[in-house]
Amino acid sequence: MIKSKSIDYNQIPEHIAIVMDGNGRWAQSRGLPRLAGHNAGMKSLKKIVEASSEMGLKYLTVYAFSTENWKRPADEVSGIFKILVFYIEKELKELHANNVKVNIIGDFKKLPKEAVDQLARSLETTRENTGMVFNIALNYGSRDEIISAVRALAQKSKEGTIDPETLSEIDFENYMYTKDIPDPDLIIRTSGEMRLSNFLLWQSAYSELYFTDILWPDFKKSDLEKAIIEYQNRKRRYGGV
Repeated sequence: MIKSKSIDYNQIPEHIAIVMDGNGRWAQSRGLPRLAGHNAGMKSLKKIVEASSEMGLKYLTVYAFSTENWKRPADEVSGIFKILVFYIEKELKELHANNVKVNIIGDFKKLPKEAVDQLARSLETTRENTGMVFNIALNYGSRDEIISAVRALAQKSKEGTIDPETLSEIDFENYMYTKDIPDPDLIIRTSGEMRLSNFLLWQSAYSELYFTDILWPDFKKSDLEKAIIEYQNRKRRYGGV
C-alpha cells in the first residue's frame, strides 16, 4: 500500500481523544517548576483545539485531570486547577465565537469551587453551539465510570425497570459519561508512554492508537496532522478481514 503524506480532508476522524502527557518532564528538562509545564501545556491545548475545529473535527476529547492525579503534591494539584480556570476564562469567548461546545466528562463537581463555577459557566455559555464538541475529562477515571454505570444498572434491575437478560451495550453506554458521544476513532498519547492510563477503556475497544515521543507542550498542529495521516493510512477491520 502506498502511504499518503498529506491529509485527506474528506476522511478526517470524527472523534480524536488525546492523553496530554509530558508537562512535568518538559518543565524538568528546562529546570523549571512542574506548573510551568502545565502552563505551557495549556498553550499547546489552545492551538490543538483551534486546529481541530478548523479541520472539521466533530469531537475532541482531552484527558486533563484523572482520578489518580489527586495523588500528586497538593500545590501542583491546586496550581493545575488555577491554570484551568485561567484558560477557560481567557478562551471561553473565542470558543463560543467559533461555535465550539464545551462538555465535561468525569465528576467535575468535586473540583475546587472556583473551577466548578467557571466550568459551569462554560457549559451554559456554549450549550446551544453546534460546532465541534470539546470534551474535557476532569476527575475522570474509566474504571470509576464503568463501576458507576454498573451500580446504576444494578439499581434499575433491583427496581425491576431493566431486565439483565436483555441488557445491551447501548443500554450500558446510556449510563456512561460519554452518552451520545461516538467512540474515539483515534487516541493520541504524547511523551513516549504507551498505555491508556485508565482513559476511555470501554470506548477505545476499536480505536486506533498513536504514540509519539513529543512532550505535550511541544505538540503542534503539524504533529496532529502527522497523527491523522498515520490514521488515514491504516485499515480499520473491527475484527474482520
